[in-house]
Amino acid sequence: MSRRRISKRAAGGGALIALGLALLIALAGVWTYAGPGPKAREGAATNVVVERGQGVRRIGQSLQAAGVVTSADLFAVAARLTGAAGKLKAGEYEFASGTSMAQVLADIRAGKVVRRVIAIPEGWTSGMALDAVNASPDLTGTVAEPPEGSLLPDTYDIQRGEPREAVIQRMRDAHDKLLAELWAARQPGLPLRTPEEAVTLASIVEKETGVAAERPRVAAIFINRLRAGMLLQSDPTIIYGLTKGRPLGRGIRASELAADSPWNSYKVAGLPPGPIANPGRASLEAVLNPPKTSDLYFVADGTGGHAFASTYEEHEKNVQRWREIERQRASGGR
Repeated sequence: MSRRRISKRAAGGGALIALGLALLIALAGVWTYAGPGPKAREGAATNVVVERGQGVRRIGQSLQAAGVVTSADLFAVAARLTGAAGKLKAGEYEFASGTSMAQVLADIRAGKVVRRVIAIPEGWTSGMALDAVNASPDLTGTVAEPPEGSLLPDTYDIQRGEPREAVIQRMRDAHDKLLAELWAARQPGLPLRTPEEAVTLASIVEKETGVAAERPRVAAIFINRLRAGMLLQSDPTIIYGLTKGRPLGRGIRASELAADSPWNSYKVAGLPPGPIANPGRASLEAVLNPPKTSDLYFVADGTGGHAFASTYEEHEKNVQRWREIERQRASGGR
C-alpha cells in the first residue's frame, strides 16, 4: 500500500473524527440550551435582576453567577442567533429550578418580570402614601413627604432595589401629566383660576363621597356654591386642619366648627389653602367638567350615599330624615 493511500485514509479518518466531535459539541450545546437548566441553589426558584442598559453578555454573566444558566457565552450566542439580543427587557425575573436556557431567554425577551406593586387609593393624603412607600421592603433610600395633592392615586409597579425617591417621582409625574390634560380640556367659565385650585376642590370631592357615581354631582354643588359666594361647609376640610387627613376617630365638635382656622370651610369663604388629599382621575374630571345642575346642598341618606337638594327648605327635609335615621340607629332600630 502506498504512502499516499495511507495518508488519504488517515486524513479521511481525522476529518470524520473532527466532524464527530463537532456534532457532539453541537448536540451538547443544543442540550444545554433546550434541556433542563441547573437546579436552584436555594428553594424552588431563583430571582435575578436585569439592569436597564445591560448588554446581552452582562445579562448572561448575571444569570450564570446566579446559577440560572451554565454558560454565559452560550446564552449570548443563543440570544444573537435567535434575534433576541436587542430585545431583552430590564426588570426582576423569577426562574423555577431547572428552567431551560431557552425558556429563560424567552421570558426575558417577553418581559415576564416579577410584579411588585404599591397601591395608592384615591383620597389618601401624601403622608399616607409616603408611609406605604416607606413600608415597602423592596425599595431603598429615603424621600421627603411630597406636597399634598401632588400624587396620582393608582397602582404602581416597582422593582426590588429601586429608590423610594424614584417611585414618588413617578407618582408626581403621573399627576402632573393627567392634570395638564384635564385642565386644557376643562369646561369654560369655571370659578377656578389655576390647576392647583382644581386639585384642591377635587380633593374635597374625593373625601366627601365614596360613591363613584356621586362625584360629578357633588363637584357641581361645590362649583355652584363658589359661583354664588356661599361657604363650602365641608367636614373633611376641618378634619384635615385637625389631623392632616388622618381619621379623627370621633365626630366634629361644635367648638371645632366655630374655630378660626384657614381649613374651616364653615367660616372661611372660598377654597381652603390647599388640597386635603390626593384626588383620583374621576374627581379631577368631575371638578373640571361638572354637570349642569341647580343643586346647592347634600346630606347623608343612610344608604352610604347622599340626598341632594337645590333649595334650603328641601335640604332641611333631607336633614330631618337623616337625623331620624341616626336616632333609630342609636336606639338599636326600635
